[in-house]
Amino acid sequence: MARKSAIPPSYYGEPHKFDPTFRGPVHNRGCTDVLCCVIFVIVILSYIVLGTVAWMHGDPRKVVYPTDSYGQFCGQQGTPNANKAILFYFNILQCANPTVLINLQCPTTQLCVSKCPDRFATYIDMQYNYRRNKSYWDYYKQFCKPGFNNPDKVLRDEDCPSMIVPSRPFLQRCFPDFITRNGTLTVANKTSFKDGHGKIRSVVDLRDAANGITSLLDAKEVGVKIFEDYASSWFWILIGLVISMLVSLVFILLLRFTAGVLFWMVIFGVIAAVGYGIWHCYWEYSSLKGKPDSDVTISDIGFQTDFRVYLQLSQTWLIFMISLAVIEVIIILVLIFLRNRVRIAIALLKEGSKAIGCIMSTLFYPIITFLLLALCIAYWAVTAVFLASSGDAVYKVMSTLPDCKYTNLTCKPETFSQSNVTKLCPGSQCTFAFYGGESLYHRYIFVLQLCNLLVFLWLVNFTIALGQCTLAGAFASYYWALRKPADIPPCPLASSFGRALRYHTGSLAFGALILSIVQFIRIILEYLDHKLKGAHNAFSRFLLCCLKCCFWCLEHFIKFMNRNAYIMISIYGKNFCASARDAFFLLMRNVMRVAVLDKVTDFLLFLGKLLISGSVGVLAFFFFTRQIPVIQEEVPSLNYYWVPLLTVIFGSYMIAHGFFNVYAMCVDTLFLCFLLDLEKNNGSATRPYYMGSSLRAILNKKNKRPEEKKKCRKQKKEQPNKRH
Repeated sequence: MARKSAIPPSYYGEPHKFDPTFRGPVHNRGCTDVLCCVIFVIVILSYIVLGTVAWMHGDPRKVVYPTDSYGQFCGQQGTPNANKAILFYFNILQCANPTVLINLQCPTTQLCVSKCPDRFATYIDMQYNYRRNKSYWDYYKQFCKPGFNNPDKVLRDEDCPSMIVPSRPFLQRCFPDFITRNGTLTVANKTSFKDGHGKIRSVVDLRDAANGITSLLDAKEVGVKIFEDYASSWFWILIGLVISMLVSLVFILLLRFTAGVLFWMVIFGVIAAVGYGIWHCYWEYSSLKGKPDSDVTISDIGFQTDFRVYLQLSQTWLIFMISLAVIEVIIILVLIFLRNRVRIAIALLKEGSKAIGCIMSTLFYPIITFLLLALCIAYWAVTAVFLASSGDAVYKVMSTLPDCKYTNLTCKPETFSQSNVTKLCPGSQCTFAFYGGESLYHRYIFVLQLCNLLVFLWLVNFTIALGQCTLAGAFASYYWALRKPADIPPCPLASSFGRALRYHTGSLAFGALILSIVQFIRIILEYLDHKLKGAHNAFSRFLLCCLKCCFWCLEHFIKFMNRNAYIMISIYGKNFCASARDAFFLLMRNVMRVAVLDKVTDFLLFLGKLLISGSVGVLAFFFFTRQIPVIQEEVPSLNYYWVPLLTVIFGSYMIAHGFFNVYAMCVDTLFLCFLLDLEKNNGSATRPYYMGSSLRAILNKKNKRPEEKKKCRKQKKEQPNKRH
């Protein structure tokens, strides 16, 4: 039985055949994936309904403003708390950490006050000093429940706090005023205080109860200074971003002339760097070879947290040297055997610059994508906040007694004092816990939040897909123009946008939905991984890690296939599945060219992003550090010069990323058109190549002139007579 020695030519589909009517992106096309389009429209309408319902039931004040034990907002106008905008905790020692405080789950009474206490005091001391000075009581009672009338049970019922400590407001809540003096933590210059129950406590107990508050307070001060820096330097930041935009534009226009030189410089630089690494590893290996204890193997010492231990072993440097040598050989062999494909990739990069130069409007299309993405993000965030703040106030029993069986059970503040809970669990409180409800809407708030997230991902991916399909259609119009730029149709970008939105909304939504589902699963896996961090089940964590890795690979593969499917949709106007299949088979028939082009393009564009952001960042560094004498007096006074500097660097990188994404889409589109051109045409007068002259020169392809065509026909007619 014969064994197959090679994959048959038709394994990845038949090559595209010549079509005399094909002149670039098909204009006479119909709607594709209509069912998915209808579903997408219904989902958008349902999403609007969801946002409306959330807006009707939600109240963002529940998320923004603190709420006391009675479910009332602190500082809300028209209520007794109108002038009391700060939340005060009766016994902060009962709170475990800042998360408990912010989520209002601390088992102590919470009260709205106009200002935080500024002294140490206890209720017992207040009663002792009441007869001597009534002002003690006048100050202390502002932190008690209004209208309490049972002094004998005031501490048991928490009508008044057992103690107060000097505090300051942060996030509209009273937190202890921690100050570190000479390495000692103090509150109002004290290291200990009375807790109101006859015990002396250390301020360290306050720190443990409010863990992390000191850093948060410091962060607030840093935040104010950062805001001041932005306010004084925003104009110069804007100038830096404009400079990065101009540099990105010039870089793309010049890339057609410097792509080859830049690429080969980088390649030879990498070869030289790897070669130096090999020499250095050999030098380290030789110097350690004769030293004692350096001949110990890595397996003998096992796993070490200090990596420097491995650097003292000669075997480590031997492994490094062999690895770098293998990498060096691979790079050299790739350059030797794939040099023609590398030249094709460089030629396509140059051709991409020409295409963008002919259709300059494509460089500004990312602004439309940015505005649509900003709209999607804003709607999702607002809907999420309103969903999170939906519901009525839910009260639960809070008790300091560990054996109280009623703890965390729901209760009603109006009837709580007459219930048996206060007798069985003395000192228990019916305090506000969160906002919720028992209706069908409130029961499925979490499900609605998941739907909100999934639809948000779908809309974001659809917006990106619309941009990719639009740009692909414009650049395909450029490629399939025989005489460039004379034969390029007018307004190619606007025409491509209209075709994509009118005929292929369903196909774009279909591809976006597949990607969104994978991303949604990845988010769920990340959530589960966060929850299982403390778990000791090694198998479950290993399985979760494998799933995360698989879905990460799947997401990137789907992104790659969607991108090429959108290019085929923009050219032929077929549905998503047919376009994805055609793109996949076309790429597989030219898999080596695909691999080389993808890596060359990614590497050069990444280098361009680093070059632009780095150069603008260096210029910004010299400016904000006053090292440019000409404009030294124009530099604003800053608290942290790195605030505008990092903003300029990050903003420059994102601007370059936006420009270069257009460039990458251009190169990918031209590449698929180039592969189609090779399969459809043969360079004859009736089937000329549409590729540029540089690509034809690399492939030794020529377009025959009409007179050459007549000569070939004449020779064919004479050949039969010569045979006879």
